[in-house]
Amino acid sequence: MADSNQWVKHIESFVGSSSSPSQQAASLDAIAALLKNDVITMEKFVREMGMYLTTTDSIIRARGMLLLGELLTLLVLKPLDDASLRSLIKFFAERLADWKGLRGAIVGCLALMHRKSNVGMISVDEARAVAQSYLQNLQVQSLGQHDRKLCFELLECLLDRYPDAVVILGDDLVYGICEAIDGEKDPQCLMITFHIVEVLVRLFPDPSGPLASFAGDLFEILGCYFPIHFTHPNGEDVDVNRDELSTSLMLAFASTPLFEPFAIPLLLEKLSSSLPSAKVESLRYLSYCSMKYGSERMAKHIAALWPLLKETIQYSLQPTSSVESETFDGVGFQENQIVSEAHKLLQKVVQQDDGLFSSLIVGDEEINSTIKSISSFKKYVDIPMQNKHKLHAVGRILSVSAGASVASCNRVFESFFQTLMDALGLSGSSGDSPQEGDYEFFENLNYGALFLCIELLDACKHLVVSSKELNSITVSPNERWCCMLQGFCASLIKSFSCALMINTDKESQNAYIRSGVKGLQILATLPGNFLPVSKSIFENILKQLMSVITLNFNKSFLWKLSLKALVEIGSFVDTCHESDKAQSFKGIVVEKIVFLISSDDSTISLSHKLEAISEIGRTGLDSMLTIVKGLENTIFAKLSAHQVQGTVEIESTIELLECLSNKLLPWFDKIGGLDEVPFHFVLNFWDHIEKSINFSIGCQEKGLLDPIMTAMKQAVAKCSEKSQSIIIQRAFYVFMSTTSFPLKDSMSVTTPAKIEASGLNHGSSCFLPRDEWIISLLASVIIALRPETHIPNIELILQKFTAALLSGNVPAAQALGSIVNKLPLKVNTVETSGGCSLEEALDIIYGNSLWTSDGYSLSRICGGISDGSEIGLSGLRSSTQESWLFHVHVVVGLAWIGKGLLMRGHEKVKGITMTIWSSLLSNGGSVAIPRPSTEQDMLPLMKSAADAFHVLMSDSEACLNRSFHAIIRPLYKQRYFSTMMPIMLSSVAKSDSSIKRSMLHRAFVHILSDTPLSAVLTEAKKLISVLVDSLSMLSKDILNKDILYNALLVLSGILMDKNGQEAVVENAHIIINHLIRLTFYPHMMLVRETAIQCLVAMSTLPHARIYPLRTQVSCHIKWQSATGSLCYELYQILSMTQKEQSGKRLSDVVKLGHQLHLKVFIFE
Repeated sequence: MADSNQWVKHIESFVGSSSSPSQQAASLDAIAALLKNDVITMEKFVREMGMYLTTTDSIIRARGMLLLGELLTLLVLKPLDDASLRSLIKFFAERLADWKGLRGAIVGCLALMHRKSNVGMISVDEARAVAQSYLQNLQVQSLGQHDRKLCFELLECLLDRYPDAVVILGDDLVYGICEAIDGEKDPQCLMITFHIVEVLVRLFPDPSGPLASFAGDLFEILGCYFPIHFTHPNGEDVDVNRDELSTSLMLAFASTPLFEPFAIPLLLEKLSSSLPSAKVESLRYLSYCSMKYGSERMAKHIAALWPLLKETIQYSLQPTSSVESETFDGVGFQENQIVSEAHKLLQKVVQQDDGLFSSLIVGDEEINSTIKSISSFKKYVDIPMQNKHKLHAVGRILSVSAGASVASCNRVFESFFQTLMDALGLSGSSGDSPQEGDYEFFENLNYGALFLCIELLDACKHLVVSSKELNSITVSPNERWCCMLQGFCASLIKSFSCALMINTDKESQNAYIRSGVKGLQILATLPGNFLPVSKSIFENILKQLMSVITLNFNKSFLWKLSLKALVEIGSFVDTCHESDKAQSFKGIVVEKIVFLISSDDSTISLSHKLEAISEIGRTGLDSMLTIVKGLENTIFAKLSAHQVQGTVEIESTIELLECLSNKLLPWFDKIGGLDEVPFHFVLNFWDHIEKSINFSIGCQEKGLLDPIMTAMKQAVAKCSEKSQSIIIQRAFYVFMSTTSFPLKDSMSVTTPAKIEASGLNHGSSCFLPRDEWIISLLASVIIALRPETHIPNIELILQKFTAALLSGNVPAAQALGSIVNKLPLKVNTVETSGGCSLEEALDIIYGNSLWTSDGYSLSRICGGISDGSEIGLSGLRSSTQESWLFHVHVVVGLAWIGKGLLMRGHEKVKGITMTIWSSLLSNGGSVAIPRPSTEQDMLPLMKSAADAFHVLMSDSEACLNRSFHAIIRPLYKQRYFSTMMPIMLSSVAKSDSSIKRSMLHRAFVHILSDTPLSAVLTEAKKLISVLVDSLSMLSKDILNKDILYNALLVLSGILMDKNGQEAVVENAHIIINHLIRLTFYPHMMLVRETAIQCLVAMSTLPHARIYPLRTQVSCHIKWQSATGSLCYELYQILSMTQKEQSGKRLSDVVKLGHQLHLKVFIFE
């Protein structure tokens, strides 16, 4: 047993007023632990607390009851004996009358009522006693917010968990609930009260029960909250938003049909409100409530609802800015939220009661007069805006009504379809294609009738699609609307085709084009069992649209709409499984598109061709397979043309490859990662290489290599491990059988003299162009491999890639980085023959004698690298001035290898880092300096070493990323940043050479800009002075403009963070001076813009720090404005600070300058 003095102290700590909240919470947890572990019993504890629960001191009594209640809440899963449970619930039920200790009583009741039967649950009679005490003693609205919330939670618990206990209370319960919730305003409490009403309704479902007599009073309480007006400021800690409150109130409104006589008139009244939010809420509530109340109850409101709904649709439209806008509906209006909700309501009421509401629609005088008036204005341009407004409203009403149900669709078609056909001048005669003179006949096509006709067709399509998705709707091909439409199908297609060719003003022409294309698309995508469009008519629609693709590409609007229509038709054909239509689509559209790509026809631009194939390919797997195969053949044909003609179409081939990489291959990921297509593409490419005797392209055409490599990597990365194994074996075989690259034996005896004679140390490749291409493509394959994929002959590959690296082949260096990133630390020789561990791979790479001038390996020179020490370049060949380029290749190669190690978190990246660092310092310590060796001579090596840190830290798209299955250890950038910053800062401080200092700043910014900002902010105070120096140093050379911009971005990030601002306060004057100078930076607009943004951010610093600098800033910006710069607006803002009587801080006026960057773009 525990020492009673110990837990009594905890009681006193919680009950006493001198304890802090944290001390009280600790005491509560300590007592709960003792009770959970049965160190003390609940009976003994309650007996010990007796004086705290019954004292006349209301404060101590309230704290004691709260302690007991909170403990029971924490012990809700601990079993209690019946005697204790009965005693406790009786105590708390009685204490509901003690308003000074009310909170503890409610908490205790809630804790006991939430218990489950397996740990001891209160009985129905005890729950009823709690409810009766609640109703007799509690005046909820007189309590504070937290206590009211507890009261509502208790009431909710009684209704949810103990309905049998409270249902017998009848009228008293309903009245008590009305009294408790009346006048509530707190959002959190309202959420509970609305749910209480829902549960109460379920408790008394009888229409003549206790709820019926209180329905009006209860709804009067609910109705005062509609529409929800949420006034709580954003800064308040309220976990309830307006939408949640509104939805909860809506559920309460619709909870019982007894609310219908009160709810519907209120909602109709609010529908006439001038507030858009009130209209939206009214429509939403009406849609939901009408379905819940039922058609019988709603029938008496239909006559009042229809005119309000029609008026809402008519007068809530907004004009569109352009006919070419995506939101253009056909007559120049776009729908807003009000209209969208109105359409949803219209659809539901039509579905609910076909006959009555449909009769109101088709018999409406305004709708009929609008349809009759369309013959008065045939052309689009002739229709007055007011008539367009009505035309749109009528079109949408008819469309929504017809699409709501089969009966309504039949009724709308019977009432208006023939009238529209007459207005279009169409007869029911059939024909498969337009005849001569049709286009001239349709030159005066009635646009109003055309628009309404398409709205009805769209409704038919919606109805058919809904019938497939919802089993509750059944549509028969023998329906009246189907028969009527079938009779005019051929004539309608003629009308739509002619609408594409009407010659008039641009706005009218585009309106006709949009309608014509949409009409053709709808007719082509109606299922054959509803509208049996003949094969010839379907093919004519496709031919009509394809003629636009091939002949009218200069008409951008028509071309894009036609392409979009073909995509929709293709997707429909792919999903409906109609073999005849699928065959026609493939022959007329897909194969024609493929032919356009392969042909040399220049009448249509290549960009249009590629856009067409990428969009058409998305219609289905068969279409994509055909297109990808055709694109592959075209690419191989263009590459093969080089073998025959000696030239290759570089730009077109690059565009084809980019389309394949960026648009077609990624599509297969979206449909489930089908790897057959990328797998066969890669194999076919290597087959093509093997068959091409002279597969190479001249130096002037090397721009083609990068897109080929990208396509190769993208394709290989999408393949499975099994497919990748086949690919790498095939690629390695072609590489070995077709290149003149030195074999393993000859490589081992290759001397530095031979390499130097070959020109390797001069930076020129020692490979034939064909060999260089093939090794780059092999590197692309290896870069994209999965870590599990076995690489054959890896030792030989490592040696050859090392030699290629030293020749300046960057893909080979990237491949080595990928290999060391993905290789396992250990290899199971039993499972994997010919495998290689990471340690073995590094030994092979560093053991290559090609690295050094004396034939020894790097690892031998530095005595091994197992300890992660500096590799050292002291033995690298350095006999001539030109060998600096060789050193550069070494540094680049080591950077990519180091990147692979860094990303996986391997310790040997330290040795590579220190080697690169030595090259950056070039102090003659670990790097052999060629003679003569001035700082200017060393500049290429130092610059390469500085940029190596960008390689190490940046996110590369070429390799070592998640797309290419790289192993990435979390937070590797942050760890490397923490390691390098002390070294960097120390070296910058000690540097006495301007060139070396410049390179150090270059490396510093590379690391800083590629590190996550959160890590930079933790060290901002240490970094800010060096960062500011970097701005000055980097701004001196135009070649550093991109790095300078990155440095400014880092500074901007620091300035935008509160902790970062604290770091810059001490250097505010220096930073502002540098930023002012950068606003004049002539070489890059983004630098000037970001400098101004940083100045604006600086204006938020403490007034005492920045106010003395206002004159300086104003003078500089005034000079800029005088020279014609668009900083004039910022000068005007800053000049406001001259009026000191305004009392504004500099930040209050400068912050308005954030708009300035928009003007800078205009200026450029």
